Amino acid sequence: ASTAAFQPGPGMSVYFASKAYVASFSQAIAYEFQKYGITVTALCPGPVRTNFGIAARMQHPNGFLKDMKTPLPGEVVAFGYRAMMKGKTLVIQGGLNKFVANLVRFIPRKWLITLSAKVISW
Repeated sequence: ASTAAFQPGPGMSVYFASKAYVASFSQAIAYEFQKYGITVTALCPGPVRTNFGIAARMQHPNGFLKDMKTPLPGEVVAFGYRAMMKGKTLVIQGGLNKFVANLVRFIPRKWLITLSAKVISW
């Protein structure tokens, strides 16, 4: 999944919606399979130091990342692996990402979509 699962993403609506689907689906099947001792882990990293923004044709692909400490892909993999081995269901990497993912529940949706559009440079 991704931290994109927790808010709307104008200009990248299918991407954000698909991440919300993956997070919700993962939580549901984790519950369904727990009686069999099967765990499911949905990893929700925030921005990762890759060329995703360029590939997604964002106007300013690394603009919102320049002042953020973003992890390398290997760091995200290691975090996700540790969480999976502990049987965690939904994990968000990074303190700021956890804060934002929870904060968005308290922001009016109209404000949230406007803010999200500015952050992703749409």
